[in-house]
Amino acid sequence: MRKKYKLLILILIFCSVKTFSQDTNLDSILDEQMKAKTKNQTQYTEATFKTTRLIDGHTVETTQAGVLDLKVSHRFGTLNQGFYNMFGFDVASMRIGLDYGLTNRLTVGGGRSTFEKQYDGFLKYRLLRQSEGKKNMPVSVTLLSSVMFETDTIALKTEKEISVSPRTSDKFSYAYQVLIGRKFNPNFSLQLAPTLIHENIVDSAFNPNDLFAVGAGARFKLTQRSSINVEYYYQLPGSKLPGTYNTFSIGYEIETGGHVFQLHFSNSTGMTERTFIAENTGRWSKGDIHFGFNISRVFTIKKPKQLKM
Repeated sequence: MRKKYKLLILILIFCSVKTFSQDTNLDSILDEQMKAKTKNQTQYTEATFKTTRLIDGHTVETTQAGVLDLKVSHRFGTLNQGFYNMFGFDVASMRIGLDYGLTNRLTVGGGRSTFEKQYDGFLKYRLLRQSEGKKNMPVSVTLLSSVMFETDTIALKTEKEISVSPRTSDKFSYAYQVLIGRKFNPNFSLQLAPTLIHENIVDSAFNPNDLFAVGAGARFKLTQRSSINVEYYYQLPGSKLPGTYNTFSIGYEIETGGHVFQLHFSNSTGMTERTFIAENTGRWSKGDIHFGFNISRVFTIKKPKQLKM
């Protein structure tokens, strides 16, 4: 009799387990638990863009704390210069700069350009970061303030039509941007950049000192380490210097270890906000197209403090 009871109990246990497994989806339970856990945490979006620069302009990304980012930008002459100048390869301008992360949100940087012998410096602060979960933020927002100082006095006189030697203050210009970016999915990111350029001196009283523009940029991911980047800056009506044109650039980006290489085509010679947003004189329709490249190499100067377990 005991064997019969044992057999009956085993049959009942087996039926109960089978019924439970049919009525209950364990994967569904785990999914619900993960959703509840994620909902109580903040998941920040990573790598909206690969580096802090898209092509010429800044992105919403900031340099990590204690990291030094060496940037070398090189741009050849225009393709319409023909075979005599090897379609621009005999002529070149470049910028070399350093960006440093004071904190994960605050970056300071500067550089020197051969074009118009400019020096530039900037502060960049990440105000908001795209996230979901406990804290839902649909976009990332970064603020940028930069200053440019032109030391090519001859070029300054020619551009501004100044009859006397320019004062030191005349050589300064400033840029202010609100960078608004969103990573829509792992393969596509978009950014808008409302911009104000202030020039201390212009060549006519009829030309504004304050110039407004809106930039747009996008990254289309091709593989895990490469993408197509595009960038366009539109000068608003009534806020445009005579003989200047909107800048459009397109390029291919690839990451190799600690380096990021960007190969691109652009109708802008300059690589600072004043020159490629407010004072670009190149036109794609006339063949004023420059081939160029950017190289970014990061170095960890100060290692982050180890977390105490």
